[in-house]
Amino acid sequence: MSDPAQGQSNPNPGFDRATALRFTRFSGGFWRGATARTAWIWTLALGLCLVLKLGVDITTNRWHRWFFDALEHRDGTSALLAVMAFVGLIGCVAAVGVGIVITRETLQVRWREWCTKRLLDRWMRRQRFYRLATGTRMPNPEYRISDDVRMATEPLTDFAIGLFTAILAAAAFFSILWSVGGSLDVTIAGESYRIPAFMVLGALLYGVTVSTLIPIVGRKLAGVAAAKNEAEARFRFEMIRLRENAEGVIMAGGEKAARARLDTTYGGLVRQWLQLVRQHGNVTWVMNANSALIPVVPLLLAAPKYLSGQLSLGEVMQLASAFAQVQIAIAWLVDNYRAIAEWFASARRVMELADAFDDQDLVTANGMPLVSRGVGADGALHLAGVRLTDRNGRVVIEQAEAVLPAGSRILLSGEAGSGKSVLLRAIAGLWPWGAGAILLPENARVQFLPATPFLPTGPLREAVAFPAMANDISVEALDAALASCGIEYLRLRLDESARWDQALSASERQRIAFTRIILQQPDIIILDDTLSVFDEAGQVEIIDTLIACCPHTTIINTGGHGGVARRFERHLFIGNSGAGMMLRETTAETAVLSVVSSGARQI
Repeated sequence: MSDPAQGQSNPNPGFDRATALRFTRFSGGFWRGATARTAWIWTLALGLCLVLKLGVDITTNRWHRWFFDALEHRDGTSALLAVMAFVGLIGCVAAVGVGIVITRETLQVRWREWCTKRLLDRWMRRQRFYRLATGTRMPNPEYRISDDVRMATEPLTDFAIGLFTAILAAAAFFSILWSVGGSLDVTIAGESYRIPAFMVLGALLYGVTVSTLIPIVGRKLAGVAAAKNEAEARFRFEMIRLRENAEGVIMAGGEKAARARLDTTYGGLVRQWLQLVRQHGNVTWVMNANSALIPVVPLLLAAPKYLSGQLSLGEVMQLASAFAQVQIAIAWLVDNYRAIAEWFASARRVMELADAFDDQDLVTANGMPLVSRGVGADGALHLAGVRLTDRNGRVVIEQAEAVLPAGSRILLSGEAGSGKSVLLRAIAGLWPWGAGAILLPENARVQFLPATPFLPTGPLREAVAFPAMANDISVEALDAALASCGIEYLRLRLDESARWDQALSASERQRIAFTRIILQQPDIIILDDTLSVFDEAGQVEIIDTLIACCPHTTIINTGGHGGVARRFERHLFIGNSGAGMMLRETTAETAVLSVVSSGARQI
């Protein structure tokens, strides 16, 4: 897992139009290709519901005029009819509201599903999830995929709804302000002036003033929201790392230090939240004042014409309702400015992740060459001029040449930090940085067993079968493999679900990994410190089992002495020969793998 404290992106970037457009293009693929039909059905259904809502709002606006004119004229019959009509109007409002909720939320869920699957596909392809985890450039990709995608798609749907509604409402209710409000005659210093469409001008002036003021007051909101999201991810990371390393922390007596680190990290989160609170407070000054003024301003504007008898009470209330609807349309940015800032922070994080995926492809961002992988013609494993570096270009292994025939058993040993693990990971395809070529037998299946195997949560049967499906393995084969690895007693727990990385001992977990190998019968097995959890007798036992069950498989192992070493027919040793790190064969065979390193370094 990457530390979010490292490689962290700029937490205060402000709003970047290019990033917003890139995210829109990326996520817009939902409306193209295989999902286009579903996307457009729900989009058009949502648009229809929004148009119906506008019709209901216009009807409600006219109802205000009808009802209040009836009150002003003390017309009980008309008022009663208006009340009865309002019951039906409530039903329409409710029905349209339900339609909007269903279509909007379904569209959001489907859109998020498409974006998440696309990012997951890219994350899992070409081992990017592994390579991102071994570097420091991209903190918390899983948070970005799970949370930031949601926070970047859901608000965007709401923004589109708001913009569409605002345009329709502005057009509809401006016409009401124009036709009902008419012009206003005013006398200043004995001179008479006529202000045409005074309600329209008043609504525009008020709306533009507030909409201009909000971005000025909240200009720092986007950067502060981004910094808050980064701080949240950092705190979550610290807690996950503490849980995953709980035993080591306790053994070292580090509970107090771990708690102090959590307090420090959470203190940073609190500071970021408080900055966001202050920014919200600044914006709230304008937003709350706006909420208080909207119902009053149209009444003040219409009061002169009402007092002069040019407007009825119903018309005044109709104008007030239309004025409020126009302000909702004009002030769409006002009401959504904070949400836009938070949306942009999440959209930026999603696009940073997409950029990181691109950087992990065949050619790195700085043009550093990568080891090529191909197919050999003789069924052997070839290392041809392999030169391995770390992701920053520093040399780990200068040159590696070898031909390892199929079915051979190789023991690789050497000094700590000499590059054994890097070489094994390069053979397995986990370490691409460097040059040269690694040629494998055609359609060769390579299995890499680390010191700590992965056991998925769920039924033990699925953990043993991983990565195959449990249903693809016969009961007889499964039982035989468990017995061969000395864990036949686990048959009774095969249908039990648990956190097997915690419920089983280290040796049991490793024996399950060897059980998988026997079931899958790969062509090449790489054991990187895999036997260290067993005593010498256990190591000999498990190696003998592996050789007996996989007689035609090439086995490469690091570590092992005595009886274990005698099970391997070829011994390759990395040691300092003065000119550099030399890997030489210590048996009588003539094939020699020469490795020259710039120096012993721990990788």
